[in-house]
Amino acid sequence: MSNVGSAATAVGLKTKDFVVLAAERRVAYGGFIMSRAGKKVFTFKDRYGIAFAGLFADIQTLKRIMDVELHAYEIENGVKLPVRSAAKLLSVILYQYKWFPFLSEVIFGGVDEEGSHLIVMDALGSMIEDDYAAVGSGGPIAIAILENGYREDLSKEEAVELAVEAIKAAIKRDVYSGDGIDIAVINDSGTKERFVKL
Repeated sequence: MSNVGSAATAVGLKTKDFVVLAAERRVAYGGFIMSRAGKKVFTFKDRYGIAFAGLFADIQTLKRIMDVELHAYEIENGVKLPVRSAAKLLSVILYQYKWFPFLSEVIFGGVDEEGSHLIVMDALGSMIEDDYAAVGSGGPIAIAILENGYREDLSKEEAVELAVEAIKAAIKRDVYSGDGIDIAVINDSGTKERFVKL
């Protein structure tokens, strides 16, 4: 496993009404901590969110590309893309770079007229829709916490707490993860972001 390509921890989970995404803030290369303020969770257009693990420059670039593409689509068509279609757009973008891929793993989530969606992607854009997921170097630790605590009827507060506990567990064992947790909650009334200081 390449430390540069997957150094981080990001998680996501959904119920029928909302999606929670979370990621820690450490940016590390090899054994060196470059920053303790690397935001890896982003929301778009009050209905989509992305949590990333991977090379920080690639995370920032993919965020900018999605900002532009989603905005351009709305201007040209006068409607918002359904969540699955927005995820497919990102999947196509990732696949276009298959010979020189973005070193990233992605959890894409959102809420639309069909309900809530959580879609996991690798660096080449493969898409798997699931109820919960964890990616990055701390993912194997975080997924165990999600597996143990996930229920379809979680309240928003319980879901946020579960995501935070999953990231905290990864931080305890993964040297590439740490320095606080960014959280995004997406439901049919919009998106909310917050930061949990550790």
